[in-house]
Amino acid sequence: MSGYNFQNLRVLICDDSRQIRSLLKTFLNGFGIKTIEEAVDTNQAFSAMQQFDPDLVITDWNMPPTSGLEFIERVRMGGDSPNPYVPIIMLTGYTELHRVKQARDAGISAFLAKPLSAQSLYKRLVAVVDDNRPFIRNSKYFGPDRRTARGGEFMGGERRNRPS
Repeated sequence: MSGYNFQNLRVLICDDSRQIRSLLKTFLNGFGIKTIEEAVDTNQAFSAMQQFDPDLVITDWNMPPTSGLEFIERVRMGGDSPNPYVPIIMLTGYTELHRVKQARDAGISAFLAKPLSAQSLYKRLVAVVDDNRPFIRNSKYFGPDRRTARGGEFMGGERRNRPS
């Protein structure tokens, strides 16, 4: 796990589980990241964003009273957001396809399923650093372009016909 120097990266962890926060912090320290702020709920995380100015946010989905999804939407679309462009990794045990799409449609930069490993976190961290997608804004969405580049020509039955 080398090739990147993350030592100046500032990370905000938002998770109601002390064990998950501790594990994330241990992994991030192992990657060279020393400046880490923790929040136990989304309200605390949003306040921390205003004071801490993170380069990356890692948030859980389920953290009453407000969900991680609502937190992401507030960061991306809220008028009081300190940085709507901050990369956000959604870390969750909810891995059903409709949930992944919900998180994507809220504006996440990357999705990371629990159980967590150092390798899976590192891969998402690198993906976020290497991400060069433009941000898209419309009345219902602000975040990284949700379309992904697909190489080659798709030859399946649902291929859209292109005008000549």
